[in-house]
Amino acid sequence: MNPEAKTLSKGIPHVGWLEKINPHAELIAAGISGVFIAAGWVFNHFGDNAASIIAYLLAFVIGGFAKAKEGIEATIENKELNVEMLMIFAAVGSAIIGHWTEGAILIFIFAVSGALETYTMNKSHKEISSLMELQPEEALLFSNGVERRVAVSELKVGDHILIKPGERVPADGIIINGQTNIDEAAITGESMPVSKGSENEVFAGTVNLTGAITVRTTKASNETLFQKIIELVQSAQSEKSPSQLFIERFEGNYVKTVLAVVLLMMFLPHFLLGWTWNESFYRAMILLVVASPCALVASIMPATLSAISNGAKRGILVKGGVHLENLSQLQAIAFDKTGTLTKGKPEVTEVIVSEGFVKEEILWKAASIENQSNHPLAQSIVKYVKNLTKRDFLQPQSLEDVPGYGVKAVMNGEQWKIGKAEFVGKEDAKRFADGKAEELAGKGNSLVFIQKDGNITGVIALKDVVRKETKLAIEDLKKQGIYTVMLTGDSERTAKAIASESHVDQFFAECLPEHKVEQVKILKEKYKTIAMVGDGINDAPALATANIGIAMGEGTDVALETADVVLMKNDLPRIAEAIRLSQRMNRIIKQNVIFSITVIMVLISSNFFQILDLPYGVIGHEGSTILVILNSLRLLKN
Repeated sequence: MNPEAKTLSKGIPHVGWLEKINPHAELIAAGISGVFIAAGWVFNHFGDNAASIIAYLLAFVIGGFAKAKEGIEATIENKELNVEMLMIFAAVGSAIIGHWTEGAILIFIFAVSGALETYTMNKSHKEISSLMELQPEEALLFSNGVERRVAVSELKVGDHILIKPGERVPADGIIINGQTNIDEAAITGESMPVSKGSENEVFAGTVNLTGAITVRTTKASNETLFQKIIELVQSAQSEKSPSQLFIERFEGNYVKTVLAVVLLMMFLPHFLLGWTWNESFYRAMILLVVASPCALVASIMPATLSAISNGAKRGILVKGGVHLENLSQLQAIAFDKTGTLTKGKPEVTEVIVSEGFVKEEILWKAASIENQSNHPLAQSIVKYVKNLTKRDFLQPQSLEDVPGYGVKAVMNGEQWKIGKAEFVGKEDAKRFADGKAEELAGKGNSLVFIQKDGNITGVIALKDVVRKETKLAIEDLKKQGIYTVMLTGDSERTAKAIASESHVDQFFAECLPEHKVEQVKILKEKYKTIAMVGDGINDAPALATANIGIAMGEGTDVALETADVVLMKNDLPRIAEAIRLSQRMNRIIKQNVIFSITVIMVLISSNFFQILDLPYGVIGHEGSTILVILNSLRLLKN
């Protein structure tokens, strides 16, 4: 087992001293070792024993020095024997009893498998490495009418930077001038460009496609969303799952046990079974090789890293192997409503206007009044009317905001009231349009009534619309046997309508943050493992209480700080994808563990019955390690 594959620093594999010289140095050294083995065999064939031994010694030193150095250093550092030391002991032992060829072949194949393992482990880091390459190193700073190129690390919050078409955005910021389309695939995974203009936010690492823009930076280079994503994936790759931690604890005790059994095998078969001393020692050396748990140790980490990399590529950021491992065990998922099951922004769904009034005119005047308000419902009405009429709004002569109810205004001498039913007269509102308003309310709509000169002239129905993909995502989760629950602060009537539309199994209405925590605790008692899905801000207590917190990211760094899993795009079907990825990972890990243990048992048995020679033991042992890693790499594919 290659230490470079096991020793991680912030998710990036430790680079051995040879690799610092040349990324392929380990493979080159193995190749040279193979050449000397061939030379040793030729010399031996022609009877030149001295030259043969020298060639084999060179093969030992060149092929095994790096592994021996790393194994000794790891043993001293961790105060634990490791599988590298078992391999070195076996090779040296083979040479001592005159099996130079077998010992050299062991070193050669061990070096080759180590080089291949380093290659495959580096392959699992391809996504994070490619992410790092997307970070620009320079920015075009615009100051006092002068443009100059500066290092991104020199940018300060509030600096103005010019980003030309085709350039990557070097820092998070707000557009203060210009219009463009931005490719945000590096952040959200969304392939379609997003139109951006004045006051829109842009993120480092994304690509400016069409127009030149001037951006005011809002974050330092080491605090950008892009940098947080890189750090999150690095941290996730360095965090070990419970299975991996168990294997590593098991390895230390197992190596000691193998060495104890090897020592016994050097002597007991000679006295109990009548083996020669040479045969006993030879079989003990083979046992050192085949009983080494290289494949078993490599069963989990490559699979976990590959799965995390796969998820990151698709916009599913998992903060560690433990959370990815637990995803496959989910029995229930609780969803926040606003911004999770729904879009989080109310939209106008229907407008009813009294007979004798022109719908467009009433809406235009109502929107002129609502344009003075920052209330979410008011802004939704203004947006709707802007798209409908394309007219400039009027300016009211007077306006009074009545908190919790609505707004009063005088416009062109007319008295207007816009707001709740209680604000314009509850009984009149109930009778309006022959009860159609009540019918709309029953479907989960919020109603905004329009009153002109004491008479209700219209009603606007608004609703936080369920996302198109919500129903598909919920149905997919149900097929996997997962119970779905909606938690919302909305009224019972609104919650019932949204729950029906989104097809969740159960809902709880009028939930404050503390109530959501209580419901999550109740669900945890009933279902062994549950997840909470929210926006990562006001749902933080519930996210922390659940076994797995899943944040709907949509590019917000707040979400990155909150949950165990982040969906960079607010795409609910990704949850089912993440669960399937977890199931695939756990399935492959089980395959690896069963296969590696089976190979070890078969090789040990064959050795005991004296039907296994050292070269075949080496091939079986190292070959199983490579097969386990290659099996894990299947997780890199969708």
